[in-house]
Amino acid sequence: MGKCGCEFLSTHLYNLKKMYKADFTVVNGENSAVGNGISRESAEVIFSSGADVITTGNHAFHKSEAADMFRENSNILRPANFPEGAPGNGFCVVDFGRTQIAVINLMGTLLMESLDNPFYTADKIISSLDTPNIFVDFHAEATSEKKALGFYLSKRVTAVLGTHTHVQTADEAVLEGHTAYITDAGMTGAEDSVIGFDKGCALTRIKEHFPVRFKESESSPFICGVSVEFDEKCGKAVSIERIILR
Repeated sequence: MGKCGCEFLSTHLYNLKKMYKADFTVVNGENSAVGNGISRESAEVIFSSGADVITTGNHAFHKSEAADMFRENSNILRPANFPEGAPGNGFCVVDFGRTQIAVINLMGTLLMESLDNPFYTADKIISSLDTPNIFVDFHAEATSEKKALGFYLSKRVTAVLGTHTHVQTADEAVLEGHTAYITDAGMTGAEDSVIGFDKGCALTRIKEHFPVRFKESESSPFICGVSVEFDEKCGKAVSIERIILR
């Protein structure tokens, strides 16, 4: 979330990967650019910090350079259920030699934009993959839609990890003994804020219903996320652990 989130990630991600012995890292860059969306600058910071894949969401195309970025780099994803013809890809497969890992980026439709059905989009993509190691970033507003997709894809994917609301939830679990799940992985950005934005601006906007330009909070940042351990031979998640680093 914003400049401070990117800077904090670049300072701490390497040590986090070392601590959790992480072989593969996915970062949602939905709001990494100043304002929102993703820019060349913020994507470069995220990749140089140690991310293998960047996912996005409803702000995917808010920066003018985003469309070209999605075309040029297959490891920067936009939601797969965007209309046909949208620039870029909604999923990718990373080859590690001994194994392959797929990442699918989907967006919810409840209380959000009217896109293609994410459930059927997931079915179509999964049927085309040759690896059991499948991670899904479900960028959605409604907790019910996220949980429903988690159960819908249970035993078919390694993990369904929710993003978008910026607030980490405490419902991490391995569904049906196979699929790691959390409703929202949380955000990396200013902790003493309203989902990353300055408290004063947010309060004026929400309380007074007065149009105010949001600005990024300047308070101390933190990192939220999850660590998933899985069996690369069958794609079965062994554990999921929430991460909070201040």
